[in-house]
Amino acid sequence: MSAKKASKKRTTVQDKIIHALIDAYWKEMETVQNYISVSNNLDGVDAEPIKKALAGDITEELGHAQQLANRIRVLGGVVPGSMAFKASQKSLQPPKDSTDVVAVIKGVIEAEEDGIAGYNQIIRISDGVDYGTQDMCIALLTDEENHRREFIGFLKQYQK
Repeated sequence: MSAKKASKKRTTVQDKIIHALIDAYWKEMETVQNYISVSNNLDGVDAEPIKKALAGDITEELGHAQQLANRIRVLGGVVPGSMAFKASQKSLQPPKDSTDVVAVIKGVIEAEEDGIAGYNQIIRISDGVDYGTQDMCIALLTDEENHRREFIGFLKQYQK
């Protein structure tokens, strides 16, 4: 393979990685926004543990977004501003019934599963090409899996 073809192939893969990182960045930012919203809108005694867990996760999810933004920039991409944002987390909107803790828990699980799928995609795309991105996404994946596990436990308890 010529140097020109090898360079073009790297650029194509790098572009895919940057695009996937930007997608993950937006998911993390939207998750932060929705965790703030649902944790503040929940009412009732049953809501307190969920509100507390979400409040703790907000900082971690924001940290994920900051790591992703840094990596996008390191790879030569541009971290997008708010005008490029398109919301997609329908299941994580505040429920009409502010005491519907189960709806919030299910929304969190769905958001975490979406994040897990995104990080798995980046891990596959970057395999053998960009170990820095891959390593970062493996760590972020672990965090998302831990969040999902926590909320699966909550769901079991609240559905009794």
